[in-house]
Amino acid sequence: MGVSGPIRVVVAKPGLDGHDRGAKVIARALRDAGMEVIYTGLHQTPEQVVDTAIQEDADVIGLSILSGAHMTLFAKVLELLKERDAADIKVFGGGIIPEADIPPLKALGVAAIFTPGTTTGAVVDWVNENIHQTAA
Repeated sequence: MGVSGPIRVVVAKPGLDGHDRGAKVIARALRDAGMEVIYTGLHQTPEQVVDTAIQEDADVIGLSILSGAHMTLFAKVLELLKERDAADIKVFGGGIIPEADIPPLKALGVAAIFTPGTTTGAVVDWVNENIHQTAA
C-alpha cells in the first residue's frame, strides 16, 4: 500500500536530550523536499511521539537522539507502535549512535540509522525511496 499525497513525517526528540539543531535541519530538509513535517519539539516521551504519529496519520517517524538512550527509546517507540496497531509507521533515526548499536537497532525494527556526517540529501532520498507514494 502506498502513500497518497505528501509523505507525512513526525520528527521527534525523545528523552532528556536538549540539543535539537540537527532535528530542525532534517525537518527543514524534508519539508523543502515536499513532505509534510510535524516537529514535536524537545523532551518528548515515547508515548507522546507515538500519539502524535497516530493523530497526524504519519507515514514515518524520525527520532533524533544524542543522549545515549537510543536503545531504550527506539525500543519503546517500536513497542508502542505495535501495541497500538500502528507498526506500519516506519521509524528511522539519527544522532550519536555507536556503529556497534546499529545492527541491534535494525533487528528491533528501526528501518535506518543516520550518523553524524550524513547529508540531508541522503535522509531525504532514503525517505523518498522507502515510503512509497501513489497518485493522489
